[in-house]
Amino acid sequence: MAEAADDLSTPLGQKKARGKRRFRLPFTGMQALAGLLGLFLVTFIGFAIFNDNPLGGEPIAHVAVRQSTPVAEEKPDKPPASASAHNDKPETRQAEAGEQKTITIIDGSSGARHDVVIPGEGTDKAAPDATPVPMAVVDPRLLEKSRYGMIPVAADGLKSFTVYAAEADRLKAAKMPVVAIVIGGLGVGAAKTTDAIMKLPPAVTLAFTPYGSDPAKLVERARAQRHEILLQIPMEPFDYPDNDPGPQTLLTSLAAEQNLDRLYWHLSRIQGFAGITNFMGGRFVVTDASMQPIIREAAKRGLGYFDDGAAPQSVAASLAAVQAMPFAKADLSIDAVPTAVEIDRALAKLENLAKEHGTAVGMASALPISIERIAAWIKTLESHGIMLAPLTTVMLKSKVG
Repeated sequence: MAEAADDLSTPLGQKKARGKRRFRLPFTGMQALAGLLGLFLVTFIGFAIFNDNPLGGEPIAHVAVRQSTPVAEEKPDKPPASASAHNDKPETRQAEAGEQKTITIIDGSSGARHDVVIPGEGTDKAAPDATPVPMAVVDPRLLEKSRYGMIPVAADGLKSFTVYAAEADRLKAAKMPVVAIVIGGLGVGAAKTTDAIMKLPPAVTLAFTPYGSDPAKLVERARAQRHEILLQIPMEPFDYPDNDPGPQTLLTSLAAEQNLDRLYWHLSRIQGFAGITNFMGGRFVVTDASMQPIIREAAKRGLGYFDDGAAPQSVAASLAAVQAMPFAKADLSIDAVPTAVEIDRALAKLENLAKEHGTAVGMASALPISIERIAAWIKTLESHGIMLAPLTTVMLKSKVG
C-alpha cells in the first residue's frame, strides 16, 4: 500500500524513480537444451583427449571375412608301400561337401609330395586356375628372346627334350613292349583340351597347335597334370590354300629365312615343350629343301621331332638322323575312322605292333569318342604285358635299339 501511496503523491507528468530489479528467467526448455549441448561438448573433448585411436574421426567400414577351416594333413614318414617306382599315386583329402579337394601326388621314386587343389562338387571343374604343379619348372636358361617372344634354346649342356620329358621308368621300358599315345590338335577348344588333360593319364603325350586364345594357359594346366608337351608346327598340305592350316604356315614356296622366321613365331606361343611335330604338311614334309632348315634349327635348339605319319614319303626321319635328333614316327592313326569299333580295332593293332617291334606309337585327335576308348584301353595294357610310356621314352628306346 505504501508503494501505491507514493504513486498517488507523485506530481502528474512525473514518474518516481524506482530501484532496479534483477530479472531471473525461469528454467525453461531453452536452458535444458543449452545444458545438454554443454554436456555433449565436455564428453566429446574428454573422448578426444583420452581415447588412443589414431584413426579417430575417420570413417570406418566393417567387413566380415569368412575363413575356411584348414584341412588337417598328416604326412607319413615315408611313401606308401603301394606307390610303385614309376607311378605317382594320388591321395585325396576332402573337407566338406561342396568345398575344394586337395590331391597329394606322391612321387614313387623320390617320395616327394605335391598338393594340387581341384574344385569340389558344385564348382566349375573345368576351371584352368587350379594350383599348378608342373613336372619341371620352365628353365630361363633354355629360353632366348626373339622378336616374337621367348623361344627355346639349348644352353649349359641342357636341352628342352631332356628337361621337359615326362617321368617314366625307362629301365622297365627297356625290358618290355612299350606303347606311346599322342593326342594332337589341342589348344583350340578349351573343353576338348581339358578333357584330354584330365581324362587321360600323365603318360599320354599332348600336342598343342599354336592357335587359340590362350594356348600357354592350357599348356600350363597340362604340365601341372604331368603330361609331356609337343608343339605342332603348321606346314603346307598338298591342297593348300584350299586346305589352310592357319596363320604363319610353313610353305615350300618361301625361302628358308622366311620359314625360319615363321617357325620362331610358332615357338614363341608356348613354353615347356619337349619337341615339335608337323600339323598337316603333306607337301612340306616330303620336300627336302624346305624341311632341312627346320629340322636343323629345331635340333640346334634342343628339341625332338615327331612325325605324325600322315605322309609316307616324309624326309623327317633321315634329316633327324643326320642331326642326331631324337625322333619318332606314328605307326598308325587311331581315330582315322572315328567310331568306337574302329578305334578299338586300331588300338588292338597298336598292341600287336608293340609286341612285334618293341615299341609302337599311335596318333589321335581329342574327339570325345577317341578319349573315351583310349582311356578304357589304357586300363587293360598292364594285364596284356605292355607299358604305356611318354613319347620321349619311346624315342630314347628306339634310339638305343
